[in-house]
Amino acid sequence: MLLIDDLLLSPVNGILWVFREINKVAHEELANEAQSVTESLRQLYMELETGRIAEDEFDAREKLLLDRLEALESGDDADSDEADTDEESSDEAEEEDE
Repeated sequence: MLLIDDLLLSPVNGILWVFREINKVAHEELANEAQSVTESLRQLYMELETGRIAEDEFDAREKLLLDRLEALESGDDADSDEADTDEESSDEAEEEDE
């Protein structure tokens, strides 16, 4: 009986394994992206200290990098922004119905 169960469930187990691997790779890429942004911030500070860039340019680039790093650390990305927009639309539709 157990052999038959294993044979019947093997496609499901295979699909679950694939999804787990995809999830693991996605988390690794997010961690690597956060490290990349942090390294870019270090280089930006070094450029400011050596006088390669002006403070105005530094402020603009620093803001972009810090915003991206904050979004990565909080888990926000484009998909969650779209979900928020969809929720707001549905909330507005419900208010109009009332």
